[in-house]
Amino acid sequence: MALPVVAVVGRPNVGKSTLFNKLIGVKLSIVEDTPGVTRDRIYAKCEWLSREFMLVDTGGIEPESDDVILSQMRRQAELAITKADVTILVVDLKSGVTASDMDVAAMLQKSGKPVVLCVNKCDSVGEPPMEFYEFYNLGLGEPIAVSSVHGHGTGDLLDEVLKYLPEESGEDYGEDVTKVAIIGKPNVGKSSIVNKICGEERVIVSDVAGTTRDATDTYYENSQGKFVLIDTAGIRRKSKVLEAVERYSVLRSYMAVDRADVAVIVIDATVGFTEQDSKVAGYAHEKGKACVVAVNKWDAIEKDTRTMDEFRKKLENDFSFMSYVPFVFISAKTGLRIDKLFETISYVAKQNAVRIPTGRLNDLLAYATARVQPPSDKGRRLKIYYITQASTKPPTFIVFVNRAELFHFSYQRYLENQIRETFSLDGTPIVMKVRERDRDDVK
Repeated sequence: MALPVVAVVGRPNVGKSTLFNKLIGVKLSIVEDTPGVTRDRIYAKCEWLSREFMLVDTGGIEPESDDVILSQMRRQAELAITKADVTILVVDLKSGVTASDMDVAAMLQKSGKPVVLCVNKCDSVGEPPMEFYEFYNLGLGEPIAVSSVHGHGTGDLLDEVLKYLPEESGEDYGEDVTKVAIIGKPNVGKSSIVNKICGEERVIVSDVAGTTRDATDTYYENSQGKFVLIDTAGIRRKSKVLEAVERYSVLRSYMAVDRADVAVIVIDATVGFTEQDSKVAGYAHEKGKACVVAVNKWDAIEKDTRTMDEFRKKLENDFSFMSYVPFVFISAKTGLRIDKLFETISYVAKQNAVRIPTGRLNDLLAYATARVQPPSDKGRRLKIYYITQASTKPPTFIVFVNRAELFHFSYQRYLENQIRETFSLDGTPIVMKVRERDRDDVK
């Protein structure tokens, strides 16, 4: 189930980013007394009273924009109205109610969506000053006095937000359902793939890049199992994402990856691999998701007997940072190898969730260390005592050694490859963590 989204909006320099950082407990947003510092959307998970939601810090004025403050505020407010489940409107106690505050408040009021009014910079303890009561004029109900710098009132603010969050219904799908995020650049055919699979137009398809704005779920069942296909908006370069709705689409795409079991990275065969494809794939890799690269529009390529092998070799070089990923050459237009795509999705999902007994791991360790001796440095040799699997999705292994600094990256990669080859861990990242058991010097 996707997390609810709470957007923090307000005119520039009212303390939105400071409040955002205080609520999530990490200094993620840049804070500066200059309007327009937050240019790109910043988002992070926030938890309060065991409820999780996605908090979005919205930007103020953008330097490349010729619009006036009111127009920019209107964009931010419209974004919050159409996309967020709850909106926090941040205003400044010291500035009082401004025309921009009134304009945005009116728009939020008309939307009928929940709005929590946060009066920031109430830094003194005790009863708020008389100026605080002026904010009742915004017509958004009870204002909440907050100091984003000191943290006063943030608990009351979050209590109010929780009142409006959608009811928790638990995970929408059973454990036997594989959640598949279809990700990639705009206009590579992600929605067409979903429609071809389902045999009907579940998702709007257009040659105009960016038609899909939100991540949409489609349930599908076949001989390979039960799946939920999450069609996402295309992920663009940040410099290309100028419209507020486009930025929000990127957020939704990343959130889709976060809740997926498998990421299908779609690339356009007629264009080939691009730098942005590596960014998209890199995010799924960092999140430890099982991955498949679907090379779409393969029907549009002129081919001979060597075309696929040559294309595959080039892709293997391009995706060298995730050498485990399988490639499937498909066509959403003709349905070419769509069945093969599902076979691969099902296979990599199982590999991502595999659990290997400790005994088998240590048998492999004995073989691997006998085959290639652990490295040494200045007379000290690395001792690897044992290895165990800590978790799945992705398979995560803990290696106990005498000295962590002797466990060089190259030897770690060697062990990873031995595990991958022995247990056929294709299509999934492997995480290896090193722990020191003692500090024996081995002469």
